[in-house]
Amino acid sequence: MTQITVPEVGESVTEATVGEWLKKPGDPIKAGDPVVELETDKVNLEITANEDGTLQEILKQTGETVTVGDVLATMGEEAAQNSQKNPTATESPSPAESDEGQPTESEPPEGIRATPSVRRLADQEGINLHDVPTQGNRGRVRATDMKSYLQQSHSGEKTAAQMAPPPLSQPTPAILETSRESVEMPIEDSSGRPMERIRMSRRRLTIANRLVSAQHTAAMLTTFNEIDMTKILDIRQRRRDNFEKRHNIRLGFMSFFTKASVAALKAFPRLNAEIQGEEMILKHYYDIGVAVSTENGLVVPVVRNADSLNFAELEKAVAELAIKARDNKLSITDLQGGTFTITNGGIFGSLLSTPILNTPQAAILGMHKIEERPIAIKGEVVIRPMMYLALSYDHRIVDGSEAVRFLVRIKELLEDPETLLLEG
Repeated sequence: MTQITVPEVGESVTEATVGEWLKKPGDPIKAGDPVVELETDKVNLEITANEDGTLQEILKQTGETVTVGDVLATMGEEAAQNSQKNPTATESPSPAESDEGQPTESEPPEGIRATPSVRRLADQEGINLHDVPTQGNRGRVRATDMKSYLQQSHSGEKTAAQMAPPPLSQPTPAILETSRESVEMPIEDSSGRPMERIRMSRRRLTIANRLVSAQHTAAMLTTFNEIDMTKILDIRQRRRDNFEKRHNIRLGFMSFFTKASVAALKAFPRLNAEIQGEEMILKHYYDIGVAVSTENGLVVPVVRNADSLNFAELEKAVAELAIKARDNKLSITDLQGGTFTITNGGIFGSLLSTPILNTPQAAILGMHKIEERPIAIKGEVVIRPMMYLALSYDHRIVDGSEAVRFLVRIKELLEDPETLLLEG
């Protein structure tokens, strides 16, 4: 018998949550096959088998918290074979023991529509979705339909006391597994209206804790400015096709903002620092975190040594990290460190916001939506593509005047982007 254990996944990761089991007891496994997914506060990891065998017993269920070294499951060829050859007296060799003809999560019965959580519950309970009344929903089985059907199905097996519905404060503990989060059985408010109780993922919990910690720990302030994007848009328009043809990557905005941020950080080094105890650690390297929104929440992969990269290299680095983030393939090293962060709420239409520090970093730059607005230039009102910028900073080590001048420096560089070349 061999054990599948929780591996070491990084210095800063001490525990994880068991996600989806990709194999079930009795399944044959080849060395290198993914067996279970672990969800950490940074990334999701697939744990693979080190040798051939058969999954024997699952010891940690979905949703349980585990630490490095914990045994997740056991593998044993002989035990699994015996259990298949000699079913116990209580087991019945019915079609329920085979996947043949049964609907899977990705292949619902023909003509039936249902959410993944409802389909999974149907599989767990051995229910044919065709048998569930849909109450006029044109073939769509909803969670409330499943709840009613389950209550009716189980009513004949319960005593009168057991038939009483559970109190709202203690919802039925059965878990419905969705693609990313876990949902308990549907519940209702005091007037019978449907609700769902959703268990937050480990990453969502960590994001919540870090945001609250940042506000409680740092003396966070935000300063604002606006930039005229005319010249950057002009460069992108004139150079776009040639740039993409030459470098096989689009010329976006992130390279401009990263270049400007690095130049400003060199001029104002305390915005590239962090506090450790009673000391400030000034960092003379520039690892820029780029916030990326994914299905599981916000992650901030890091572009290493951004000051040494040209425009094309920056665009490629950001694009590669964004793809890895959305495909859930970021490694721990992709997320570690970072000296300064850039976040772009403008891609979602945000006009103005106050970004929260990515602690222990001292500052974060927020980009926003580009919007044509009337502005006054040399006594005349003209229409220009404008963007609001927000800089949140830790006032414990960054003075207000320093933060304002830092943001003004970024404004100057972006409104005259040729100076970015002179800054190196």
